[in-house]
Amino acid sequence: MRRRSLQVASNIQRELQNRLARGLADPRIRGMITVTKVELTDDLKDAKAYVTVFPAEHAKLTMHGLISATGRLRKDVMQRIHIKEMPTLKFVYDEGLKAQNEVFELLERDRQEQELRNAKRLGEPSTNTLESVSDQDSSISESGISESGISESSAEDQRS
Repeated sequence: MRRRSLQVASNIQRELQNRLARGLADPRIRGMITVTKVELTDDLKDAKAYVTVFPAEHAKLTMHGLISATGRLRKDVMQRIHIKEMPTLKFVYDEGLKAQNEVFELLERDRQEQELRNAKRLGEPSTNTLESVSDQDSSISESGISESGISESSAEDQRS
């Protein structure tokens, strides 16, 4: 893309995001909508706006709403960035962030499995065992036995 295309694409992305943040009257458009990027042809005639929707359950319906509101959004953005001829907008659902989240979830699951394997190999107690040990410590302190193993009442007798 040429420099002018990049500048206009950046301006369209910013103003489109601002317009979507103010909201639209269409009840199909729900959730948090983010314009991740805008690709513009070198002749400035066509623009693809890549959009993500959170939560993902609303994505399909929101995309239908955005497609039907394209004319209004195009007009609003054109008035804000003051260009002679506004490119035709096409909204595309950006699958990139969804795939990225899936990769992060898989990496986190793998890290947890590795920690569990390492803990078993080293013979470390699991977190459930640590919780039961802390429960025993609290019951001991309630019964009057200090950490040194001497009951508090016998320690007072020795002092007198």
